[in-house]
Amino acid sequence: MSGFATRPFCTALIVLSISASILLTGCGTTAIAASQPQALAAQGTPAATVGVTNVPTAYVYVSNSPQSNKVEINAYSAASNGTLAKISGSPFSTGLEYGASMAAHGRHLFFTNGVEINSYYTANNGALQQVGSINASQFNQSNCGGPVALFLDQTGATLYDLDIYSDCANNAYQFFNTEVSTSELSYLGVTTASSPIFQVALSFLGSNEYAYGASCYHWAQNIFGFLRSSSGALTDLNISPSMPIAKSGQMYCPGLAAADATIHVAVPMQPINISTLQPVGPDQLATYTADSSGNLTTSSTYSNMPKVAVATITGVLASPSGKLLAVAGTGGLQIFRFNGANPITPFSGLLTTNEVDQLAWDNANHLYALSQSSGKLFVYTITTTNFTQASGSPYTITNPGYMVVLSQ
Repeated sequence: MSGFATRPFCTALIVLSISASILLTGCGTTAIAASQPQALAAQGTPAATVGVTNVPTAYVYVSNSPQSNKVEINAYSAASNGTLAKISGSPFSTGLEYGASMAAHGRHLFFTNGVEINSYYTANNGALQQVGSINASQFNQSNCGGPVALFLDQTGATLYDLDIYSDCANNAYQFFNTEVSTSELSYLGVTTASSPIFQVALSFLGSNEYAYGASCYHWAQNIFGFLRSSSGALTDLNISPSMPIAKSGQMYCPGLAAADATIHVAVPMQPINISTLQPVGPDQLATYTADSSGNLTTSSTYSNMPKVAVATITGVLASPSGKLLAVAGTGGLQIFRFNGANPITPFSGLLTTNEVDQLAWDNANHLYALSQSSGKLFVYTITTTNFTQASGSPYTITNPGYMVVLSQ
Protein backbone atom coordinates (compact mmCIF):
# COMPACT_ATOMS: atom_id res chain seq x y z
CA MET A 1 0.00 0.00 0.00
CA SER A 2 3.13 5.33 0.90
CA GLY A 3 4.34 8.19 3.11
CA PHE A 4 5.20 11.80 3.38
CA ALA A 5 6.29 13.75 0.33
CA THR A 6 9.21 11.50 -0.67
CA ARG A 7 7.49 8.14 -0.22
CA PRO A 8 6.03 6.29 -3.25
CA PHE A 9 2.38 5.45 -3.66
CA CYS A 10 1.41 1.97 -2.41
CA THR A 11 -1.33 -0.37 -2.73
CA ALA A 12 -2.60 -3.89 -1.78
CA LEU A 13 -3.89 -7.45 -3.45
CA ILE A 14 -6.80 -10.32 -4.63
CA VAL A 15 -9.09 -13.57 -7.13
CA LEU A 16 -12.09 -14.65 -9.79
CA SER A 17 -14.17 -16.98 -12.57
CA ILE A 18 -15.79 -16.51 -15.99
CA SER A 19 -18.91 -18.11 -17.37
CA ALA A 20 -19.86 -16.88 -20.83
CA SER A 21 -19.17 -14.35 -23.56
CA ILE A 22 -19.30 -10.78 -22.28
CA LEU A 23 -19.66 -7.50 -24.14
CA LEU A 24 -18.95 -4.41 -22.09
CA THR A 25 -20.60 -1.07 -22.63
CA GLY A 26 -20.97 2.02 -20.50
CA CYS A 27 -19.44 5.37 -19.64
CA GLY A 28 -15.92 5.55 -21.04
CA THR A 29 -15.72 1.78 -21.49
CA THR A 30 -14.10 0.14 -24.48
CA ALA A 31 -16.24 -2.78 -25.65
CA ILE A 32 -14.24 -6.00 -25.67
CA ALA A 33 -15.72 -9.40 -26.42
CA ALA A 34 -14.49 -11.95 -23.87
CA SER A 35 -14.88 -15.65 -24.59
CA GLN A 36 -14.93 -18.24 -21.85
CA PRO A 37 -11.36 -19.47 -21.31
CA GLN A 38 -10.58 -23.15 -21.40
CA ALA A 39 -9.82 -24.96 -18.16
CA LEU A 40 -6.12 -24.51 -17.43
CA ALA A 41 -3.76 -26.45 -15.18
CA ALA A 42 -1.04 -24.71 -13.22
CA GLN A 43 2.52 -25.43 -14.22
CA GLY A 44 5.96 -24.16 -13.30
CA THR A 45 8.76 -24.64 -10.81
CA PRO A 46 8.23 -25.82 -8.17
CA ALA A 47 5.58 -28.07 -9.67
CA ALA A 48 2.02 -27.81 -8.41
CA THR A 49 -1.38 -28.74 -9.71
CA VAL A 50 -4.54 -26.69 -9.44
CA GLY A 51 -7.27 -29.26 -9.05
CA VAL A 52 -9.70 -30.94 -6.73
CA THR A 53 -6.97 -32.60 -4.66
CA ASN A 54 -4.67 -29.58 -4.47
CA VAL A 55 -6.69 -26.42 -4.16
CA PRO A 56 -4.51 -23.29 -4.02
CA THR A 57 -4.80 -20.96 -1.04
CA ALA A 58 -4.37 -17.89 -3.25
CA TYR A 59 -3.58 -16.58 -6.70
CA VAL A 60 -0.74 -14.09 -7.02
CA TYR A 61 -0.44 -11.57 -9.84
CA VAL A 62 2.69 -9.55 -10.56
CA SER A 63 3.06 -7.15 -13.46
CA ASN A 64 6.41 -6.80 -15.15
CA SER A 65 8.11 -5.34 -18.20
CA PRO A 66 10.26 -8.02 -19.83
CA GLN A 67 11.13 -5.56 -22.58
CA SER A 68 10.66 -1.87 -23.33
CA ASN A 69 7.06 -0.67 -23.85
CA LYS A 70 5.55 -4.06 -22.98
CA VAL A 71 3.74 -4.81 -19.74
CA GLU A 72 2.53 -8.30 -18.79
CA ILE A 73 0.86 -9.86 -15.75
CA ASN A 74 2.43 -13.01 -14.33
CA ALA A 75 -0.03 -15.32 -12.57
CA TYR A 76 0.85 -17.89 -9.90
CA SER A 77 -1.04 -20.30 -7.68
CA ALA A 78 0.06 -20.48 -4.04
CA ALA A 79 0.03 -23.84 -2.27
CA SER A 80 -0.76 -24.23 1.42
CA ASN A 81 2.96 -24.15 2.24
CA GLY A 82 3.46 -20.91 0.29
CA THR A 83 5.23 -22.36 -2.76
CA LEU A 84 4.26 -20.77 -6.07
CA ALA A 85 3.55 -22.36 -9.44
CA LYS A 86 3.01 -20.47 -12.67
CA ILE A 87 -0.49 -20.70 -14.10
CA SER A 88 -0.80 -21.97 -17.66
CA GLY A 89 -1.09 -19.09 -20.11
CA SER A 90 0.96 -16.78 -17.89
CA PRO A 91 2.21 -14.16 -18.48
CA PHE A 92 -0.93 -12.42 -19.72
CA SER A 93 -0.63 -9.42 -22.03
CA THR A 94 -2.06 -6.07 -20.91
CA GLY A 95 -1.62 -4.28 -24.22
CA LEU A 96 -0.16 -1.36 -22.26
CA GLU A 97 3.28 0.21 -22.56
CA TYR A 98 3.64 1.01 -18.86
CA GLY A 99 1.87 0.41 -15.56
CA ALA A 100 0.97 2.49 -12.51
CA SER A 101 -1.03 0.31 -10.10
CA MET A 102 -3.07 -2.87 -9.58
CA ALA A 103 -5.98 -3.84 -7.30
CA ALA A 104 -8.19 -6.91 -6.99
CA HIS A 105 -11.04 -8.51 -5.06
CA GLY A 106 -13.31 -11.51 -5.51
CA ARG A 107 -13.04 -12.30 -9.21
CA HIS A 108 -12.07 -8.80 -10.31
CA LEU A 109 -8.59 -7.54 -11.12
CA PHE A 110 -7.83 -4.00 -12.25
CA PHE A 111 -4.68 -2.55 -13.78
CA THR A 112 -3.94 1.05 -14.74
CA ASN A 113 -1.29 2.81 -16.78
CA GLY A 114 -2.15 6.19 -15.28
CA VAL A 115 -4.78 6.93 -17.93
CA GLU A 116 -6.88 3.83 -18.56
CA ILE A 117 -8.05 1.19 -16.10
CA ASN A 118 -8.20 -2.31 -17.56
CA SER A 119 -10.69 -4.79 -16.04
CA TYR A 120 -10.00 -8.53 -15.83
CA TYR A 121 -12.12 -11.47 -14.78
CA THR A 122 -10.26 -14.49 -13.42
CA ALA A 123 -11.16 -18.08 -14.19
CA ASN A 124 -11.52 -20.72 -11.51
CA ASN A 125 -7.88 -21.70 -12.02
CA GLY A 126 -6.62 -18.09 -11.82
CA ALA A 127 -6.22 -17.44 -15.56
CA LEU A 128 -6.92 -13.84 -16.56
CA GLN A 129 -9.41 -12.67 -19.18
CA GLN A 130 -9.55 -8.96 -20.02
CA VAL A 131 -13.16 -7.82 -20.24
CA GLY A 132 -13.01 -4.04 -20.47
CA SER A 133 -11.09 -0.79 -20.29
CA ILE A 134 -12.21 2.64 -19.13
CA ASN A 135 -10.45 5.96 -19.64
CA ALA A 136 -10.32 7.30 -16.08
CA SER A 137 -8.44 10.49 -16.93
CA GLN A 138 -11.36 11.78 -19.02
CA PHE A 139 -13.29 12.52 -15.82
CA ASN A 140 -10.68 14.98 -14.55
CA GLN A 141 -11.26 18.68 -14.86
CA SER A 142 -9.40 19.76 -18.01
CA ASN A 143 -7.89 16.26 -18.27
CA CYS A 144 -4.86 17.29 -16.22
CA GLY A 145 -3.99 13.99 -14.56
CA GLY A 146 -4.99 10.41 -13.99
CA PRO A 147 -5.09 7.40 -11.64
CA VAL A 148 -1.83 6.50 -9.91
CA ALA A 149 -2.98 4.19 -7.09
CA LEU A 150 -5.91 1.75 -7.25
CA PHE A 151 -7.64 0.30 -4.18
CA LEU A 152 -11.01 -1.26 -3.29
CA ASP A 153 -13.35 -1.18 -0.34
CA GLN A 154 -13.62 -4.23 1.92
CA THR A 155 -16.34 -5.83 -0.22
CA GLY A 156 -14.86 -5.08 -3.64
CA ALA A 157 -18.05 -3.28 -4.68
CA THR A 158 -16.24 -0.01 -5.39
CA LEU A 159 -12.91 0.66 -7.07
CA TYR A 160 -11.14 3.84 -6.03
CA ASP A 161 -8.15 5.60 -7.47
CA LEU A 162 -5.88 8.29 -6.14
CA ASP A 163 -6.23 10.76 -8.96
CA ILE A 164 -3.27 13.09 -9.42
CA TYR A 165 -4.03 16.68 -10.40
CA SER A 166 -7.74 16.02 -10.58
CA ASP A 167 -8.48 19.75 -10.85
CA CYS A 168 -5.17 20.66 -12.50
CA ALA A 169 -3.74 21.67 -9.11
CA ASN A 170 -4.69 19.14 -6.43
CA ASN A 171 -5.30 15.44 -5.98
CA ALA A 172 -8.60 13.69 -5.27
CA TYR A 173 -10.14 10.22 -5.16
CA GLN A 174 -12.31 8.90 -7.99
CA PHE A 175 -14.74 6.02 -7.49
CA PHE A 176 -16.15 3.43 -9.88
CA ASN A 177 -18.85 0.81 -9.46
CA THR A 178 -17.67 -2.75 -10.15
CA GLU A 179 -20.20 -4.96 -11.90
CA VAL A 180 -20.21 -8.30 -10.09
CA SER A 181 -20.92 -10.53 -13.07
CA THR A 182 -18.67 -8.84 -15.63
CA SER A 183 -16.02 -6.76 -13.81
CA GLU A 184 -17.20 -3.78 -15.87
CA LEU A 185 -16.49 -0.37 -14.33
CA SER A 186 -18.87 2.57 -14.35
CA TYR A 187 -17.86 6.01 -13.15
CA LEU A 188 -19.59 7.14 -9.95
CA GLY A 189 -17.86 10.40 -9.14
CA VAL A 190 -14.97 12.07 -7.37
CA THR A 191 -14.44 13.51 -3.90
CA THR A 192 -15.47 17.15 -3.67
CA ALA A 193 -12.41 17.66 -1.50
CA SER A 194 -9.12 17.90 -3.39
CA SER A 195 -5.71 18.64 -1.93
CA PRO A 196 -1.99 18.09 -2.45
CA ILE A 197 -1.95 16.21 0.88
CA PHE A 198 -3.85 13.32 -0.71
CA GLN A 199 -0.83 11.28 -1.77
CA VAL A 200 -1.61 7.66 -0.84
CA ALA A 201 -4.21 4.96 -1.26
CA LEU A 202 -6.67 4.80 1.64
CA SER A 203 -7.07 1.95 4.14
CA PHE A 204 -10.58 0.89 5.24
CA LEU A 205 -11.60 -0.13 8.74
CA GLY A 206 -13.23 -3.53 9.16
CA SER A 207 -16.68 -1.91 9.17
CA ASN A 208 -15.98 -0.57 5.66
CA GLU A 209 -17.46 2.78 6.75
CA TYR A 210 -14.29 4.84 7.21
CA ALA A 211 -10.99 4.99 5.31
CA TYR A 212 -7.77 6.77 6.24
CA GLY A 213 -4.48 8.00 4.85
CA ALA A 214 -1.59 10.17 6.02
CA SER A 215 1.06 12.41 4.51
CA CYS A 216 3.52 15.16 5.42
CA TYR A 217 3.27 17.49 2.45
CA HIS A 218 5.67 20.42 3.01
CA TRP A 219 6.12 19.13 6.57
CA ALA A 220 2.45 19.68 7.39
CA GLN A 221 1.20 16.86 9.65
CA ASN A 222 -1.84 15.35 7.97
CA ILE A 223 -3.92 12.31 8.88
CA PHE A 224 -7.10 12.42 6.82
CA GLY A 225 -10.23 10.31 6.67
CA PHE A 226 -13.30 9.72 4.52
CA LEU A 227 -16.80 8.40 5.13
CA ARG A 228 -17.95 5.80 2.62
CA SER A 229 -21.65 5.91 1.74
CA SER A 230 -23.73 2.88 0.72
CA SER A 231 -23.26 3.94 -2.92
CA GLY A 232 -19.49 3.90 -2.55
CA ALA A 233 -19.01 7.67 -2.61
CA LEU A 234 -16.39 9.17 -0.28
CA THR A 235 -16.97 12.27 1.83
CA ASP A 236 -14.10 14.07 3.55
CA LEU A 237 -14.37 13.84 7.35
CA ASN A 238 -12.30 17.02 7.81
CA ILE A 239 -10.52 15.55 10.82
CA SER A 240 -7.28 16.78 12.39
CA PRO A 241 -6.09 14.04 14.77
CA SER A 242 -3.50 14.94 17.36
CA MET A 243 0.08 13.90 16.73
CA PRO A 244 1.95 11.70 19.23
CA ILE A 245 3.96 13.52 21.90
CA ALA A 246 7.49 14.00 20.53
CA LYS A 247 10.83 14.66 22.19
CA SER A 248 11.75 18.25 22.91
CA GLY A 249 12.73 20.09 19.71
CA GLN A 250 11.14 17.46 17.50
CA MET A 251 7.87 16.82 15.66
CA TYR A 252 6.43 13.84 13.84
CA CYS A 253 5.79 13.60 10.10
CA PRO A 254 3.05 10.99 9.49
CA GLY A 255 3.02 8.87 6.36
CA LEU A 256 0.73 6.05 5.18
CA ALA A 257 -2.00 4.33 7.22
CA ALA A 258 -2.94 0.69 7.80
CA ALA A 259 -6.31 -0.17 9.38
CA ASP A 260 -6.92 -3.41 11.25
CA ALA A 261 -10.05 -5.56 11.10
CA THR A 262 -11.83 -3.47 13.73
CA ILE A 263 -11.37 0.24 14.61
CA HIS A 264 -7.62 0.77 14.83
CA VAL A 265 -5.18 2.44 12.45
CA ALA A 266 -1.39 2.19 12.43
CA VAL A 267 0.46 5.27 11.17
CA PRO A 268 4.25 5.46 10.67
CA MET A 269 5.78 8.59 12.19
CA GLN A 270 9.11 10.08 11.09
CA PRO A 271 10.74 12.19 13.84
CA ILE A 272 11.84 15.56 12.46
CA ASN A 273 14.02 18.29 13.94
CA ILE A 274 11.77 21.33 14.20
CA SER A 275 14.59 23.78 13.42
CA THR A 276 16.20 22.00 10.47
CA LEU A 277 13.20 19.94 9.26
CA GLN A 278 15.56 16.99 8.88
CA PRO A 279 14.93 13.41 10.07
CA VAL A 280 16.52 12.65 13.43
CA GLY A 281 15.96 8.92 13.69
CA PRO A 282 14.06 5.93 12.32
CA ASP A 283 10.30 5.91 11.85
CA GLN A 284 8.14 4.90 14.79
CA LEU A 285 4.67 3.30 14.69
CA ALA A 286 1.68 5.08 16.22
CA THR A 287 -1.73 3.57 16.94
CA TYR A 288 -5.03 5.44 16.50
CA THR A 289 -8.56 4.40 17.46
CA ALA A 290 -11.66 5.48 15.53
CA ASP A 291 -14.92 6.39 17.24
CA SER A 292 -18.42 5.97 15.78
CA SER A 293 -18.07 9.24 13.86
CA GLY A 294 -14.70 8.41 12.35
CA ASN A 295 -12.66 10.67 14.63
CA LEU A 296 -9.21 9.36 15.57
CA THR A 297 -7.51 9.52 18.94
CA THR A 298 -4.14 8.23 20.14
CA SER A 299 -2.18 7.62 23.30
CA SER A 300 1.06 7.08 21.35
CA THR A 301 4.18 8.95 22.46
CA TYR A 302 7.85 8.83 21.58
CA SER A 303 8.40 6.50 24.55
CA ASN A 304 5.84 3.79 23.64
CA MET A 305 6.08 3.73 19.83
CA PRO A 306 8.44 1.04 18.46
CA LYS A 307 11.18 2.03 16.04
CA VAL A 308 11.43 0.35 12.65
CA ALA A 309 14.60 -1.06 11.09
CA VAL A 310 13.56 -0.88 7.42
CA ALA A 311 15.02 2.59 6.66
CA THR A 312 12.60 4.65 4.53
CA ILE A 313 9.15 3.08 4.79
CA THR A 314 7.48 2.13 1.50
CA GLY A 315 4.44 0.24 2.78
CA VAL A 316 2.50 -0.90 5.85
CA LEU A 317 -0.22 -3.55 5.86
CA ALA A 318 -2.19 -5.24 8.62
CA SER A 319 -2.82 -8.97 8.42
CA PRO A 320 -6.41 -10.17 7.82
CA SER A 321 -6.76 -10.93 11.53
CA GLY A 322 -5.46 -7.47 12.40
CA LYS A 323 -3.01 -8.97 14.92
CA LEU A 324 0.13 -8.47 12.83
CA LEU A 325 1.55 -5.51 10.93
CA ALA A 326 4.01 -5.85 8.05
CA VAL A 327 6.30 -2.88 7.44
CA ALA A 328 8.31 -2.60 4.22
CA GLY A 329 11.10 -0.20 3.40
CA THR A 330 14.22 0.52 1.42
CA GLY A 331 16.14 -1.48 4.03
CA GLY A 332 13.97 -4.58 4.15
CA LEU A 333 10.89 -6.11 5.78
CA GLN A 334 9.84 -6.34 9.43
CA ILE A 335 6.82 -7.72 11.32
CA PHE A 336 5.18 -6.16 14.38
CA ARG A 337 2.34 -7.16 16.67
CA PHE A 338 -0.72 -4.93 16.14
CA ASN A 339 -2.30 -4.76 19.60
CA GLY A 340 -5.44 -2.76 18.98
CA ALA A 341 -5.44 0.50 20.94
CA ASN A 342 -2.36 -0.61 22.89
CA PRO A 343 1.14 0.19 21.61
CA ILE A 344 2.44 -1.80 18.65
CA THR A 345 5.28 -4.14 19.64
CA PRO A 346 8.14 -5.76 17.68
CA PHE A 347 7.73 -9.38 16.54
CA SER A 348 10.61 -10.01 14.11
CA GLY A 349 13.87 -8.52 13.04
CA LEU A 350 14.53 -7.90 9.37
CA LEU A 351 13.23 -10.83 7.31
CA THR A 352 15.24 -9.56 4.33
CA THR A 353 17.55 -6.61 3.75
CA ASN A 354 16.41 -6.25 0.14
CA GLU A 355 14.32 -3.18 -0.52
CA VAL A 356 10.63 -4.15 -0.39
CA ASP A 357 8.18 -1.98 -2.30
CA GLN A 358 4.81 -3.74 -1.97
CA LEU A 359 3.08 -6.08 0.47
CA ALA A 360 0.11 -8.45 0.42
CA TRP A 361 -1.41 -11.00 2.79
CA ASP A 362 -3.64 -13.92 1.89
CA ASN A 363 -6.06 -15.62 4.28
CA ALA A 364 -3.75 -18.58 4.90
CA ASN A 365 -1.06 -16.72 6.88
CA HIS A 366 1.12 -15.99 3.85
CA LEU A 367 2.81 -12.63 3.38
CA TYR A 368 4.03 -11.65 -0.09
CA ALA A 369 6.73 -8.99 -0.45
CA LEU A 370 7.77 -7.60 -3.83
CA SER A 371 11.19 -6.02 -4.37
CA GLN A 372 11.24 -4.05 -7.59
CA SER A 373 14.92 -3.12 -7.38
CA SER A 374 16.16 -6.69 -6.89
CA GLY A 375 13.51 -8.35 -9.08
CA LYS A 376 12.43 -10.73 -6.31
CA LEU A 377 9.14 -11.90 -4.85
CA PHE A 378 9.42 -13.14 -1.26
CA VAL A 379 6.83 -15.42 0.34
CA TYR A 380 6.61 -16.04 4.10
CA THR A 381 4.32 -18.04 6.34
CA ILE A 382 3.64 -15.86 9.37
CA THR A 383 1.45 -16.63 12.37
CA THR A 384 1.26 -14.96 15.76
CA THR A 385 3.79 -17.49 17.09
CA ASN A 386 6.20 -18.13 14.20
CA PHE A 387 7.53 -16.91 10.86
CA THR A 388 9.32 -18.88 8.12
CA GLN A 389 10.28 -18.25 4.51
CA ALA A 390 8.44 -20.49 2.05
CA SER A 391 10.29 -23.09 0.03
CA GLY A 392 11.41 -21.66 -3.32
CA SER A 393 11.28 -18.07 -2.07
CA PRO A 394 12.43 -15.62 -3.28
CA TYR A 395 11.22 -15.95 -6.87
CA THR A 396 12.97 -14.03 -9.64
CA ILE A 397 10.88 -11.73 -11.85
CA THR A 398 12.38 -9.49 -14.53
CA ASN A 399 11.55 -5.81 -14.00
CA PRO A 400 8.56 -6.37 -11.67
CA GLY A 401 6.06 -3.57 -11.26
CA TYR A 402 2.95 -4.20 -9.14
CA MET A 403 1.35 -7.05 -7.23
CA VAL A 404 -2.06 -8.23 -6.04
CA VAL A 405 -3.08 -11.43 -4.24
CA LEU A 406 -6.48 -13.13 -4.34
CA SER A 407 -7.28 -15.48 -1.47
CA GLN A 408 -9.32 -18.61 -2.21
